[in-house]
Amino acid sequence: MSMQEDKEKKLEEMIRKNGESAKRTTIILKREEREFVDQLIREGKEPGIKPLISKMLDVYRSMMIYDWRFPGEYYCGISRIAFVNVELINILIQHVPDEEYRAIGRNMGDALKVSIETTLDIKTVDREKWPEVFKRLRVQGFGDIYLKDKYMLIKTPFINEPEIWAGFLEGLLNVRLDVKTASPPLVFEIKEEATVSKGE
Repeated sequence: MSMQEDKEKKLEEMIRKNGESAKRTTIILKREEREFVDQLIREGKEPGIKPLISKMLDVYRSMMIYDWRFPGEYYCGISRIAFVNVELINILIQHVPDEEYRAIGRNMGDALKVSIETTLDIKTVDREKWPEVFKRLRVQGFGDIYLKDKYMLIKTPFINEPEIWAGFLEGLLNVRLDVKTASPPLVFEIKEEATVSKGE
């Protein structure tokens, strides 16, 4: 058996082992598209074409881009979304009295709860589902949320006001939280899992 035949046999065995997962696809890119991809790889922003395409498909699925009316009208399930600068959110927050932060956060959490439960069929009050809820928040740019025993930690929150976050998570997850830090990373202690009234 020649070396070439040996290579072909090994390749056939690999394809047989992997079954359908080893399908090969050819994509023809315009010159400027290929130059852009090559530049991303050259600058170290992407490791290669395959990981880039996998990432693009993950973003496409996660952000439900198939529901978008591009450009200008974007949806994630039942909710319309927009790419908004954090500076604009901060301007709105500056015009809200501090004592209203938690109540507004709860209203926001209640609204997102309906969206997540309707769109993704995830019961946000079910603690076992919280990792999925936190992943959804991370995908939408809210920040990285971690659960450790009776504490929640938010790294890189897109809103820095802990009282808004406390209300938001209370409304979304149906818990009572105590704020433990005043600036990011934000830490909250879970006091109880009970219905929290919006007016408190």
